[in-house]
Amino acid sequence: MPLYIVPTPIGNLEDITLRALRVLREAALIAAEDTRVSRVLLEHYDIIKPMISYHEHNKLARVDEILDVLESGRDVALISDAGTPGLSDPGYELINACLRAKVQVISLPGPNAAITALVASGLPTDRFTFLGFLPRKKHALVAELMALSDAPETLIAYESPYRLVETLQTICEIMGESRPVCVAREITKMFEEYFRGTARQALDYFTEEPVRGEVTLLIGGQPRSGDVWSEAQVRAEMQRRLQAGESRNAAAKAVAAESGWNKRDIYALRL
Repeated sequence: MPLYIVPTPIGNLEDITLRALRVLREAALIAAEDTRVSRVLLEHYDIIKPMISYHEHNKLARVDEILDVLESGRDVALISDAGTPGLSDPGYELINACLRAKVQVISLPGPNAAITALVASGLPTDRFTFLGFLPRKKHALVAELMALSDAPETLIAYESPYRLVETLQTICEIMGESRPVCVAREITKMFEEYFRGTARQALDYFTEEPVRGEVTLLIGGQPRSGDVWSEAQVRAEMQRRLQAGESRNAAAKAVAAESGWNKRDIYALRL
C-alpha cells in the first residue's frame, strides 16, 4: 500500500482539499509531526484514526515501524503540523526509505507557505529559490546572504519572528537598503499581514512593530546588467529615494536610468 504525503492547512482549517480529507479518513495509520496539533484538525473534520508521532527527534527510529505497516498491506498518511511534509518539515528520510523499499509514494497538492507568499508578494515569480529556514548564527547568515547577493531570482525563506529584525539588518548590510523585500506574517490566519517595500523600510517598520507569528521572508533578486526591473523593484527604489528627500522628478529620472523603465511610466505608478 502507498505512503500518502498529505499537506495540511497552514492556518485556516478550511484550506484542505477534499482528496486530502478522503485519504486521511481511509488511511490505516496517520504519521503526524505532533499528534496533539494534528488532533485539532482531525477532530474538526470528525476523523478518528490511529496516529503515530513522526518528528525531527524520532524520525530515524520510526522509519522501520512505518515501513512494517506499509509492507503489511496497509496505507499510511504522512502529515506535518502545517503545510506540506518534507519542505522544512520531517519527511525526507521516510520518503526515501519507502522509495528504496519499492513502496509507492503518492504526493497530494496542497497548502504551502512559501508559494502562497510568493504569488502575493509582488516580486517576480518566474524564477525563485527556496532556502528553507535561514541560519541562526550571524556568521552563517552573513555567508549565505553574501553567496546569494547577486542571484537574479526571488529568494524565499522561513524566519523566526525573534530573528527577523536582525536578519533584515543583515540584508541591508549585505544586499543593500534598497533591495525589495516582502515579509508575509501569519498567512491565512486572523492577523495575516504582508509588508512590501525595501529592506530598509521593512527594518524600520518591524523595529517599531512587535513581530509575532510565523514569518515568510521574500527577497527580490539582483537585477543583472541590461535587465528590466520588475514593478515591485521600481516601486521600492522610488519609495526609498522619496523618503530620503529626493524630488519626484529627480527620483524618477534616476530610477529610469537604472531600471530600464521609461520615466513617464514611473510617473504613472501610484506611489
